[in-house]
Amino acid sequence: MRGRRWQVGAAVVAAVMAVALVGCSEDGGEGAGGLTVGLLLPSRAVPRWEQSDRPMIEKRVKELCSDCTVVYANAENDAASQRQQMNSMITKGVSALILDVVDPKALRSSVRAADRAGIPVIAYDRLAEGPISGFVSFDGGQVGRLQGEALLKGMGARADDGGVVMVNGDPSSPNAAWYEGGARSVLRDKVRILKSYDTLGWRTENAHDHMSAAISALGTNQIDGVLAANDSIATGVIAALKSARVAPLPPVTGQDADLPAVRRIVVGEQYMTVYKPFRQETDAAAAMAVALARGNDLDVLVTTSVDSPTTKDVPAVLLDSVPVTAETIGQTLVRDGVYTIDQICTPKIRSACARIGLTR
Repeated sequence: MRGRRWQVGAAVVAAVMAVALVGCSEDGGEGAGGLTVGLLLPSRAVPRWEQSDRPMIEKRVKELCSDCTVVYANAENDAASQRQQMNSMITKGVSALILDVVDPKALRSSVRAADRAGIPVIAYDRLAEGPISGFVSFDGGQVGRLQGEALLKGMGARADDGGVVMVNGDPSSPNAAWYEGGARSVLRDKVRILKSYDTLGWRTENAHDHMSAAISALGTNQIDGVLAANDSIATGVIAALKSARVAPLPPVTGQDADLPAVRRIVVGEQYMTVYKPFRQETDAAAAMAVALARGNDLDVLVTTSVDSPTTKDVPAVLLDSVPVTAETIGQTLVRDGVYTIDQICTPKIRSACARIGLTR
């Protein structure tokens, strides 16, 4: 079921704070009795997990409950490792878990174990399977549609029956199919999908191999655009295109607004990325975890519900994303304080920044 989107206003922020802070100011707070939030992230291959999500979640949990503790583990893209990490947290008796799942099917038994132990699980960014208590993510269908729409715009006249290579995400991630489905809904009947690849681990080197294979099979003249599922994948795609001396580069999409990708957009090597305001996602996850750890419900925090393959009507927050091209970096990423102009515009690309009006 699709409901209203998460629009953060003064009333919502006040409600989140009121729910999250209940019990924290009395007798030292529930954290003094051992409230612990477990945070399980999937990898370091995508920069955002360590650079944005982890510190933001840890900070927000402490803001909502000064006596709460966050315990952290990173699975390094290995489902068996994540299962061991999660089972360890269950054994230690954490109060709630925030799980960004590597492989939903592989972790289903651990989610069930958490449920049996009375530990609520918030599925973070990717929809886990099993009896989860809540879900927070960006609308993956919208992300894919934004990528598809931008790619068509970047292709210009070639968008009419042009040739596109799709370099998708890891098939074990439910988000990969979500993104791909959104993109295909836009590209269908407008372009020809010449090749489509799944990228294990969302790894740059795997994306490079896929793009090299596409170039070998198709040549360079047939490739009018590349739908790259995220910025790590775009890194490999663009490196392969440059190694093959493709010039000019076809438009390449991305996602996550990684700083190297933003710089590539400035110099014209990558056409766009999808900016997902991570603070909204991390704030929602932290508030949900703290509320559930205290035994509160999520009614005031959620905006919709979703169905997983195993569980219907999971309380959820689905957030909106923003497309970013060279023309809109200033009014999106810089305005929101994600990066400063000095961070983006290194001396090497300062003249390119000036050309697009990205100056102090």
